[in-house]
Amino acid sequence: MKARLSDIIRVSRGRVTGLLDPKAEVSGVTVDSRRAGPGIIFAALKGQVLDGHDFIVEAIRKGAPAALCSEGDDESPDRRIVVDDVQAGLARIASFNRDVVDPIVVGITGSIGKTSTKDYTSSVAARKFRTVATERSYNNEVGVPLTLLSADPGTELLVVELAARGKGQIAELCEYVRPQVGVVTNVGITHIEVFGSQDSIARTKGELISSLPEGGVAVLNADDGLAMAMKGRSAAEILTFGLSLESQVRGHDVRLDSDARPSFEISHAGARQRVQLQSSGRQQVPNALAAAAVGIALGLSLEDCAAGLESAKGSPFRMEVTTQGGITFLNDAWNAGPDSVAAAIETCSAMRRPGGRLIAVLGFMAELGHLSEDAHLKAGRIAASATDKLIVVGPRSLGIAKGAMDAGMADVVSVEDAAGAVRELTDLKPGDLVLVKASRSERLEGLVDRIKTEVVGA
Repeated sequence: MKARLSDIIRVSRGRVTGLLDPKAEVSGVTVDSRRAGPGIIFAALKGQVLDGHDFIVEAIRKGAPAALCSEGDDESPDRRIVVDDVQAGLARIASFNRDVVDPIVVGITGSIGKTSTKDYTSSVAARKFRTVATERSYNNEVGVPLTLLSADPGTELLVVELAARGKGQIAELCEYVRPQVGVVTNVGITHIEVFGSQDSIARTKGELISSLPEGGVAVLNADDGLAMAMKGRSAAEILTFGLSLESQVRGHDVRLDSDARPSFEISHAGARQRVQLQSSGRQQVPNALAAAAVGIALGLSLEDCAAGLESAKGSPFRMEVTTQGGITFLNDAWNAGPDSVAAAIETCSAMRRPGGRLIAVLGFMAELGHLSEDAHLKAGRIAASATDKLIVVGPRSLGIAKGAMDAGMADVVSVEDAAGAVRELTDLKPGDLVLVKASRSERLEGLVDRIKTEVVGA
């Protein structure tokens, strides 16, 4: 962003304390006091563990032109912009920056595949536009404003990932994101504990489509009935993607290489183009097709869409394949649900090395509500059908172990934590393949590095 402090004071509706310089240049906003400094305002959010207000003095000492906060009196020497609600103030500043920069905005939501679709879409769009995209999976009420604030006056296109933990949240985000293109990857059962039913999830994801203006484009998964049912929620043009005959942007002839990286043909309006992806997993194909559909909606050729897909790099801990000491690791520990666990195990099955074992390290799948017990048993049965060894991490994940043992799997171990998983992997050999998969709440994304350091590197 590029603004004056006076603009920030005005749009945030804040009250000033301390000696602020209204003419000071503002180039960004951060919620991490360690990143505050000249030109970078610190937004003092209150979290479950830390309160940003405790770090205001540190941010000001680092040269931050001001701190956006909800606490401060007129006698305070610190440079503060005091608002009733820091989150709301942050959103107002983000909305201001979106208006000033005025980019084309692509919004992406869905139960699974949002982040991969975002990564593919930003790579495709960058073939034609100066593009900024959501970092990693910063897709909530904090991450979305920060994404909008990362756009500068030269940004032509913004790719924004949108998530929700409750009804109406995507609609609230779209009030200031104001996307012209909206993508729904699919509608699954992720977060069903919060939403209650798959239909409720669909209604919430459909808030993105309802927000699109006339003249916008809704990009919908033709292979997902609940996504396709959103067609009537907007006056926007509809562009579909998928593997079915009904898809306007369609995938054909999917093949996997030895690392389970898919190649396939994309067809649209009579043209065809073959694509080879760098990321592993057959499930990447619909994500890539969605991104190609966005590219076509933006006026790119099918050849440019293919080139963008082939150069795309994935976000960390999302089907991330690495190798050390002849052992292959697939780190997919950023999120988990029954469908994504099945897809990860299918991918690993396609990556099996001759003579090597497939070892799955699985943890709890969060927010599945009344479906949780059956979902964990199912994950165990899937693991039993395809893996040689199963390590289940954490007491909440015991249903996975039970499902696998009920299916006849012998080599099943339950451990308390990541350290226990490391101890169970001391017999790794070249040719083995290790999958790590769990919901983000289990914090297993660092397990692969621990195994490499403590086992393979030993």
